Amino acid sequence: MTPRTESVDTPAGEARITWHAARSARLVLALGHGAGGGIEARDLQALAAALPARDVTVALVEQPWRVAGKKVAAAPKVLDEGWRALWPALERPGQPVVAGGRSAGARVACRTAAALGAAGVLALAFPLHPPGRPERSRAAELLGAGLPTLVVQGGRDPFGRPGEFPEGAYELAEVPFGDHGFAVPKKAGPTQEEALAVITGAVAPWLARLIG
Repeated sequence: MTPRTESVDTPAGEARITWHAARSARLVLALGHGAGGGIEARDLQALAAALPARDVTVALVEQPWRVAGKKVAAAPKVLDEGWRALWPALERPGQPVVAGGRSAGARVACRTAAALGAAGVLALAFPLHPPGRPERSRAAELLGAGLPTLVVQGGRDPFGRPGEFPEGAYELAEVPFGDHGFAVPKKAGPTQEEALAVITGAVAPWLARLIG
């Protein structure tokens, strides 16, 4: 189906949802973007392309700061405010909603999902710490999600490699050689397409288990 775009008013400004609808949707996966880019990110686009065929509607959410054309992301409190305000637009009768996102969007999902009644959390490229600053851990946000959670992390992500993540009640899938944007070096072995297939191959069955 052709993607459909919807604008949603929030206290932080106008947000935008791009719907990639499944014909027989059983679940909605809402994905927010990071602080350094928008919904054109390769992982978000790969999931939007692959999951509707598996009965999952993908909603790519653009935060108000991005819709307004600003180059700097809003403060975490404002990001959470915008996400909470647009959440009702994501809900469909009989279709659980999984909160997700990449990088800063993953942090928003972890902080807000339980209170919003989400069915789970998908954290893509979770920024466990700033590059080179492992002492500034954000693990508490991830561990505090309180819902079934899947983390998909690049093997060479400077914001936190898979081996740095603490033990907790979540699943973790590694994208070999992937950086924070899941880009892989040309000489690494796996192609970029294969790296993206690792992401969709981890997310699709995890969502299927949530649906039951």
